[in-house]
Amino acid sequence: MKLAEALILRSDLQKKIQELRFRLRNVIKIQEGEEAAENPADLFRELNGVLEQFESLVQRINKTNSQTEYAEGMTITDALARREKLQLKRSVLSDVMDTASIRYDRTSRTEIKFITTVDISALQKQIDELAKEHRKLDTRIQELNWTTELIDSSLSSS
Repeated sequence: MKLAEALILRSDLQKKIQELRFRLRNVIKIQEGEEAAENPADLFRELNGVLEQFESLVQRINKTNSQTEYAEGMTITDALARREKLQLKRSVLSDVMDTASIRYDRTSRTEIKFITTVDISALQKQIDELAKEHRKLDTRIQELNWTTELIDSSLSSS
């Protein structure tokens, strides 16, 4: 199985866990004298099985990411951390730029005047560079996801 397929399966398992959560919430309390639509014990067994699959799959994904080289001296795990940092920095800078770009119209000279303390065009340039770096990083990660075999959990790390 390719790493990308494992990531899709992980997403499907997360959805299944949420579905089981919802189904359990619907049957854990019923009106006295009524029958539950499903047996809670069966749902808990199914949930435990799905959670076991999920844990095993995440361990294999993490092992694969930590042992697959993204670039010289950098693993996929390192690249994922960098991608996340780029997303966070871009988000913060975008928020700052949005706030700095808000114009306050004054109706009289006695109203408080606000001035921007940052260079909006420099911020935009930085945001654009972060977006470009993020795209390049993400494209390479996606490429590796589709070409990398998922490490078998029975294989020991060397």
